[in-house]
Amino acid sequence: MTALVALAVEAGYGARHVLRGVDLTLEPGGLIALVGPNGAGKSTLLRALAGLIRPTSGSVSLDGADVLGMSRAALASRIAVVPQSFDTLFPFTVREIVGLGRSARLGLFARPTVADREAVERAIRDQELADLADRRVDALSGGERQRVVLAMALAQEASVLLLDEPTAHLDPSHQRGVLLRVGELARTHNVVTFAVLHDLNLAALADRVVVLDDGSVVADGPPAMALAGDVVRRVFGDGLVVSQLGGRTVVLPNTS
Repeated sequence: MTALVALAVEAGYGARHVLRGVDLTLEPGGLIALVGPNGAGKSTLLRALAGLIRPTSGSVSLDGADVLGMSRAALASRIAVVPQSFDTLFPFTVREIVGLGRSARLGLFARPTVADREAVERAIRDQELADLADRRVDALSGGERQRVVLAMALAQEASVLLLDEPTAHLDPSHQRGVLLRVGELARTHNVVTFAVLHDLNLAALADRVVVLDDGSVVADGPPAMALAGDVVRRVFGDGLVVSQLGGRTVVLPNTS
């Protein structure tokens, strides 16, 4: 079973320390959400897990192998990263952008196989982009482009999916739909899925929630535990109240 493990990871930018001894094990089985206040280190942790930055101490391993010791091609075939935004200088179509997700699996000058084309079409269907497949991506709305980027990552068929605000620019219906589909992908295809989210109510849809504050993990578990009232007050302040509605954790503004 795939396991992405951070062990005592510290990281930052120059003299600025961001992550402070993070221990975290990510395995398949459902959607794992990462939440925390602005500046807590969420995007930095995602970059460290993807091997995009080198920890100042500690290590990140994928199935026991240090990610920094893996070739870029090997790492790209195992870990897919969905950024907050995606820009291209060329007028690619949606299908062409999604097809870029297969590049990590193709050798130099290799042509896409039937399996590659099927993976692309499957990702397009999963993200409900069939009607837009031949449209230029620069003609799409921000929300539509975000779904294209997610489809590109799904087409990669990696064993780890790291998502940085995958619901940005999406309307509430598509926000919920994206998270439910990603969670289902994790459960049915044994994919590690780890998503940075700012909306605590969206995070409550996840199977597991990791709370990061000032570069450290302060809670890790099911939503009802990780987003318990005392945790939310300690990390996010007194302006929020936590309730249970229909068996699900709900975070609301404190109007009292």
